[in-house]
Formats: sequence, C-alpha cells, structure tokens
Amino acid sequence: MKKIQNYVNGKWTEGTGEGVPMFDAITGEVVALSDTQGLDFGEILHYGRTKGGEKLRKMTFQERGNMLKSLALYLMKKKAAFYELSYRTGATKVDSWIDIEGGFGNLFANASLRKLFPNQSYHVEGDAIDLSRGGRFMAHHIMVPKKGVAVHINAFNFPVWGMLEKCATNWMAGVPAVVKPATNTSFLTEAVVREIIASGILPEGALQLITGSARTILDTVESQDVVTFTGSATTGRLLKSHKRIIDESVPFNMEADSLNASVLGEDAIPGTPEFDLFIKEVRNEMTVKCGQKCTAIRRIIVPQNLVEDVQIALGKALSKVTIGDPRLKEVRMGALVSKDQVTEVRERVQELSKTASIVYGDLDKIETIGADAKKGAFLSPILLREDHPFTNLAVHETEAFGPVSTIMPYKNLDEAITLAQMGKGSLVSSIATYDNKVAKDYVVNAASHHGRILVINRDMAKESTGHGSPLPNLVHGGPGRAGGGEEMGGMRGIKHYLQRTAIQGSPTTLTEITGIYQQNAEYKEAEQHPFKYHWEDIKAGMSLKTHNRTLTDSDIINFANLTWDHFYAHTDTTSLDGSIFEKRTAHGYFIIAAAAGLFVYPNKGPVAANYGLEECRFLRPLYHNDTIYVRLTCKQKIDRDVASAEHPSGIVKWYVEVFDALTDEMVAFATILTMVEKKQEVFVEMTEDKIKECLSKLKEDSKPKWGILTPQHLLEHLEEGYRLASGEIKVTECVTPEKIVEKVHNSLYNYEKFPKGTSFPTYKKEELEDLKHPDFETAKAKFFEAREAYVAFYKENPDAVLTNMVFGDLNRYEWYLLERKHLNHHFEQFGLI
Repeated sequence: MKKIQNYVNGKWTEGTGEGVPMFDAITGEVVALSDTQGLDFGEILHYGRTKGGEKLRKMTFQERGNMLKSLALYLMKKKAAFYELSYRTGATKVDSWIDIEGGFGNLFANASLRKLFPNQSYHVEGDAIDLSRGGRFMAHHIMVPKKGVAVHINAFNFPVWGMLEKCATNWMAGVPAVVKPATNTSFLTEAVVREIIASGILPEGALQLITGSARTILDTVESQDVVTFTGSATTGRLLKSHKRIIDESVPFNMEADSLNASVLGEDAIPGTPEFDLFIKEVRNEMTVKCGQKCTAIRRIIVPQNLVEDVQIALGKALSKVTIGDPRLKEVRMGALVSKDQVTEVRERVQELSKTASIVYGDLDKIETIGADAKKGAFLSPILLREDHPFTNLAVHETEAFGPVSTIMPYKNLDEAITLAQMGKGSLVSSIATYDNKVAKDYVVNAASHHGRILVINRDMAKESTGHGSPLPNLVHGGPGRAGGGEEMGGMRGIKHYLQRTAIQGSPTTLTEITGIYQQNAEYKEAEQHPFKYHWEDIKAGMSLKTHNRTLTDSDIINFANLTWDHFYAHTDTTSLDGSIFEKRTAHGYFIIAAAAGLFVYPNKGPVAANYGLEECRFLRPLYHNDTIYVRLTCKQKIDRDVASAEHPSGIVKWYVEVFDALTDEMVAFATILTMVEKKQEVFVEMTEDKIKECLSKLKEDSKPKWGILTPQHLLEHLEEGYRLASGEIKVTECVTPEKIVEKVHNSLYNYEKFPKGTSFPTYKKEELEDLKHPDFETAKAKFFEAREAYVAFYKENPDAVLTNMVFGDLNRYEWYLLERKHLNHHFEQFGLI
C-alpha cells in the first residue's frame, strides 16, 4: 500500500514504520498509509526557523502579499484534482468548495492586507507618543517577525482551509510554518502541499508538512515559536498545558469545537422571512460537512410557543436532504470522515438522549444514494429536543461532532441569552430577528460569551455568508470552551506572529527606525523639488521650505465668494464680539489651498495625482495681512497595486506644516497624499536612433535566444505591427474575450515584459509564416518605411483611436507603450539590447 510522504528539511520523506491506514469515507477502502516514524521533530523545527525564517523575515509585506496572491492563483488552476481527493473524505462538492476554494480565498484575502502595512519587513503600529514637553523625546511601537516557526496542529474536517487560513497569516508576518494535519484526511493536505512546493513560489523552508502522528513535536518548541491548535477542547487543554509550552512561554492559540447556539427571535414567527431563514440556516449547519464544523449550530434556542413549529419545519427540511456518494449531483450530504467518528457521534447522541428526545433521524437506519451505507461512514441527521434546558445540562456540555443539533425553549430574551451563555463560550452565535432592538439587546448581552455573532434578517440574506462561515477579515475564536483564542481577523491575525516592541528616542532617530517622519525630527533638505522625484527616490524626512505669502483681505473675500463659505468670521467683522476671533479670519481650507499653492510643483513630473487628505488641524486663527510659509516633508511611503490604465505608482504621505513667517510658530498642519509614479527601468526607450542602433546589430543569420523566428520573419512581423498601428491594415474586432480585454489593455501600462513564447493570434502555432519580401535587406527597408508612416500618421491624427486585435482600442500614447514593449521583447529575443 502506498504511503503518503512528509515534506521536511527540504525534501519529501517517507516514515520508516508500517504506517497507519487512512480510509475512503464513502467506500471504506484504504486510501493510503500515513507514517512519521523516524522523523526528528527538533531538526524539522530548527530547519524552519533558519532556512525558511531568514528569507521570509527579509521580505517586505508587499513582497509577502504578492507571494500569497501568486500562490492562490497557481493553486486555483490545480483545484480539479483536489476535488477528486476531497470526495474521499466524505465531502460533497459544496463541502469541498468551502474547504478548497475557501482556503485559497484566505490566501487572496491576506495578500490584500499588504496595502495596510508599510513597504518594509516590519510594521509600525499606531501613532507616535510624545514623552516630553519639548517634543525631543518620544516613543513608538514596532512589530517585527518572530524568529521562530508556526506549528499548526489542525483538525480533520478542513484539511485545506485549516492549513491555509493559518499559514496565510504567518507567511504575511514573515514566519515559516510546520503543518500537522489530522491523519484521517492528511492525504488531501499532502496533495495541496505537493503543488505548493512544486510551484517554487514560497522560499524553501517556509512550509513543512507532517502527515501523521507527531506526539513529541511540542517537546522542542522554543519561546520564539507560535503553536496553534484546532480540534476538541479536551485535546486542546492537554496541549496547552504541555510543560515546554509553559516553560518557554510559547504563544498558544486554541480554537476548540464549541456548542454554538442560534436563537429564533420572538418576532420571527412562521410566515416571516426570518423564520424561513432560520430553518434554512439550521438545516445547512447540520448537514454541510455532515455537521463536522467547529462553527456548526449545536443548540437551537426558540420561543416556547414556537417549538412545535420549528420541530416540524426542520423535520421537513431535513427530510429533503439526500445522503450518499458526494460525487452524485443529487446528493446533498456525504459521509462523516471515518467510521470511528460515526461511533463517537453515536455515543454522544446516546448521552444527550438520556434527557432529550430524538425527534428526527435514526442512529441505526439510513438511506443512501450510490453508496453502501454499511461500508461508508454514513449517519442520518439527528434532531433532538430538550424541554428542560435549565436543569438538564448535558445539552450545554456534550457535543456530538456531526449532523446533530438540539431544540430547546425559552420564555423571554433574557432566558435566551442565559441559555446561549450556558455553553460556556462559543466560536459563533446567531439570532434571527427583524426587530433591531431585540438584535441589539441580544448582541450586547451575549457578546461576552461568543467570538462572533450573526444577526439574520431579510435585508442581509442574499449576501450573507452564513452562521458557520469564518471570514479572513473577522476574528475567529471564542472564550471559554471555544479555547480563548483568536485568529484571522485581518491585521490582527498577522500580528499574532509579530513581536510588539516599544522604542524610545529622539524624533530624528525614530524617523530612521520606523521609516515614518516623526514631528520635530531633523529635516533632510531636498536637492530639488520633492515632486520631481520618482516614488523609489523619495525618503522619509525629505523636505522643502517654501517662500512666503501674505494673506490679504481680498484673498479671504474672494475665497468666500468662490466657495460660498460665508461664515461670519470671514465675512462679517461686526459680529466678532464674544468669539475667539479678533478680526477678519482666513478660512481654514483657504490656508490649506494657499499652502498647496506654495509647495506644489507646476510642471509635469512623477506626481500623477492628488490622492486625498488624511488629517488637518488649525492651531490658531490667521488674519488678513498675516504672512505664512510652508514646510513640505515626506512622512511615509505606501506601495499600491495598479490594475487600471495607469503606470505603476505608490502613495506618498506628505506632512504639511504651515508657519507664521513673523514668529515661526506653527499655525496649521495636514497630511496630504499624492500618487507618485515609479521609475520605468525595465524597457529601453525606443527612439528612432535607438531602433537604428539595435537593428544595425541584426544580421541575416542571427539566431534567437528563444522561439523560431528568423531575422527576416522578425522584421516582417514588426512591420506588420506598425501597419496595424497606423491603420493601413484594418482591424475590425478584438479577439481577446470581452471579460478580460480591459485587463489585457491595461497591462500595456505596467512595467512587465511580454512572456517568452508569446504568439500573435493570427499566426500558425509552431510554424513560420510565409515571407512577403524577397530578401532580408528589403524587409529592413520596409520596416523603416512602415515605422515612418506610423509616426507621420499620429502627427497628423493625434487624437486617433484604432483597434488592436489583442489589446482593444488604443490611442496614440497606448500604441507607443505597445511599440516599446514589443520592440524590447523582440530585440531582447535576438540579443540586440
């Protein structure tokens, strides 16, 4: 029998033991063997800390985010094979989608968080703190990657999502991971990891996989490591109390299965949308993944007068759930992960049924479609009813981790809240109500016992992700029984793998450390106007002092007339008695506008646009005849993604200080944002002289570095491109699919080269086109003739827009961008540049 392998210490490795069988949940057949015998866990963790950690820690947040995005795109192309394996875990297509593509979605979501972090390898948190009256001693907080490894011990129910929702955060933080999935379904985790490693996108050592038992892995964790656990509360508490965890003060994040509750509001009676939504939500949470979700609804809390209605409605809904081979379209619920799990769920149901009644389902009978119920790990949905939930406590203490839930009554909202809290902490709760007062009372009073609360009503139903769906930008975890942990949650999840350190010093020193200009730091006088610099060349602290401007009475009146801002302090000097103003006062926004007039560089340059205003304060009034000057200083740089028709750029935050020229007193300050273009250093600019220089190197017998073009074929291809650009060859339609043509068109503006092997859409695959000209020299002459016609055309028709069959409609500038990319591509192909 084949063994699945472990990926450790940079290679795929089999264990040296006999192996533990993993079973197909549908057929009962052995899928493969899992074996970790012979692995040195201490060596594995050390390898991650050194080999993977060193590389990840040096990457910036932007680099890590783009790495995750690339990995998600890569895995999406491979997903079909993962679905086939997922069926063997008992999961339906919907179950698999949640696990597989939900996992990839976590990569995408965390990748996008790079925009919230600075363009460096560590994070600067919050605002600076002035520790002195003179502003010369201050503090800030930075967060740096821990120099350890993240050890993820995951449950069986989400072999893909469980790994990626955790790894996405530690990779974004710059910390490598060792993943230990549950043995039962680790064959699916292994398949995904194989593709991740094969992609080469992650640095070596960033991910290691242990596919079976690892009972001693915590024996060698260190203080810089982070351990996360997902699974039963009992196992979690055992691991959390491990001597090494305590001795080394290792951060331990626990996300335990919990007795999540959903409440039906008293207003949500039969016939209301909220009642129907509630029934649908409970049914889904009982049957999706066969109820094997840490967020599934275990306790159904309903008004006592609606218990019968809910019981009947749920029974009808559950009766429509078809069970069997998850590959079949008509099947809505597959199997539990293993027969051992079926046995455990049955035992828990038997414990619950000592006081509660089974009102739907049968532990011993089940009808299946396309599968043998005896061979697979099948179980009917089981709905129980507990009429005395305040005295019979098993329903609040015993969890059947499968398609099992229990109805219980309440008399008023206070009782419902108490019942929800009796679970002693859960990952999620929900309430179905259209009464916002009820919603508020429940949420505020129940929140102490739940990590997340969903309010279900008709307004949000179409877009709701549901009770049981943890989302990457929301915290996932809960108090008490749920483990007391917290993961995901956007930036919060990433920060779990960063060490927060308070730093103290002078503003100038802290500017250098944080990469963010701190008020009162020394200025770095710019050698030229800061707006002349590209994004890469701007540094925090780079500064410009402007000349002076006197604010006149006419300026203030004209600004009032222009903006219609006729506030009395600016226009009615007879009404100033008792106010804070002494005489006609300049508008605050006029001061900002006047400041911009002083510091803005008028000529076209790298600054592409004003991006906004982040903060603005006016420290004292300015009156007519007051004179000001401005100090413009780079505060911070933030990278950004560009997907539209614009060149790559980043955001620069400028600290604008407005001073009274007479006293040098600061009277106002603001932070403005500009979009600043990045340098174009990828492509050689294709001037006429440069083109002639390059083609002078091209010989009739020149050989390409890639592809099958001959020199004459190259010249004729480029000539055709110019004749298309000038409209001599007519193009009536674009062959690029409409849904992606905008994206393809906008790619002309980026600084990325055409991929090697890119082919023209009308050319034959892997074959050379027939030559049109008799010889090489004629082809070269025709090339220059076509280019001259192209240049002349746009001189005479500067506003012309012509269709390109690949990139859509292009204006003169966009044809130039295409020319630059195209010539660079082929000139590089033949070693001419």
